[in-house]
Amino acid sequence: MAIHKRKFNPEDDLGFGTKAVVNTQRLINQDGSINVKRKGLSIFNTANNYHSLITMNWFKFWLIVLTGYLIANIIFALIYVSLGPGTLDGTEGNSFFYHFMDAFFFSAQTLSTVGYGHISPHGMAANTVAAFESMIGLLAFALATGLLYGRFSKPSAKIKYSQHLLVAPYQGGKGLMFRLTNLRRNTLIDLSMEVIFSYNEEVNGKQERRFISLDLERKKVSILTLSWTIVHPLDDNSPLRDMTAADLKNSGATFAVLLKAFDDTFSQTVHSRTSYMYDEIVWGARFKPAFDRDEEGRLVLNLDKIDHHDLVEI
Repeated sequence: MAIHKRKFNPEDDLGFGTKAVVNTQRLINQDGSINVKRKGLSIFNTANNYHSLITMNWFKFWLIVLTGYLIANIIFALIYVSLGPGTLDGTEGNSFFYHFMDAFFFSAQTLSTVGYGHISPHGMAANTVAAFESMIGLLAFALATGLLYGRFSKPSAKIKYSQHLLVAPYQGGKGLMFRLTNLRRNTLIDLSMEVIFSYNEEVNGKQERRFISLDLERKKVSILTLSWTIVHPLDDNSPLRDMTAADLKNSGATFAVLLKAFDDTFSQTVHSRTSYMYDEIVWGARFKPAFDRDEEGRLVLNLDKIDHHDLVEI
C-alpha cells in the first residue's frame, strides 16, 4: 500500500476508536455533525430537548411551535365545550361547531393574555380553567421567546468549503488542497486549521482505523478576508506522497477538517467541521481565482466560485 505509515499519535484520534469502518462511511458529515447513531435512550428522555430545539432547522422549529400552539388551544377549547353551553358569555353560535370555534378563539386570547373582552368565562369552573390557561400561556411564551433568542444569539461559523479536494501542482511538486471562505460579513480572526487523515490498516490480521494529523503549508491565519486555500504538501514527509486513487479507496480514506476561529461580532470562539471522502478528490486540477476587482479597484469575492477548478498536468 502506498500510504507511508507513521507512529500512531493518540492525540490525532477523533474519538472513534480503532475499529475499521466501511468505505462509504463518513466519520464526520459534510455539515459538521458527527456520524454516530445513538441507541438506548427512552423516548421520554429529556436530556437532548434543548439541544434539539436550538439546533434544528427553522422549518421544523416553527412547525413544532405552531403545532404545540394549535394542540394547546384545541385541548382547552374542548374543556370549555365540555363544561356546558353556558360556560362562555358572549358566544353566538348554536351548533357544536360554532360553539367549539368560539371556545377555540377564546382559548387563543386567554393563552396569549390578549383578552378582547367579547367572550368571557362564566362560573367557577370556567374561570378556574381560564386562570390556569393564562398561567400556562405566560410560561409557554417565555420558553418560546427564550428558544427564539437562543437560536439567533448562538455563536456559529458559516463556512463554505469547496466540494472537492484537489491534487494540484505545488512548489515544483504536488499538493493536496481544498478551499474555504466565510459566508457571513462578520470578521473571523485567529483562525487555526487541522486536517485529520483517517484510513483502515491491517494489523495482526485485523482491520484497524488509523488517524494522522497532516502537515499543512499554513495552519493559522490572523484574519479571513477572502478565501483560504488549505494545502498539504505531498513531499517526502507526507504519508500520502505515493498515494493513488485505488490505495485510498481500498483503505476507506477520509479527511476530517476541523476549523477554530474567534468571531469578532460575538466575541467568542466558533468552530466549523466538514469531511471529504476518497472519491471527492480530483486528480490533476487547480483552483480558479474566486475574486476579481470592480470598476473602483475594490476586491470582489464570488462565493459561487469557491469550488471552480481547471484540469492540469501534474
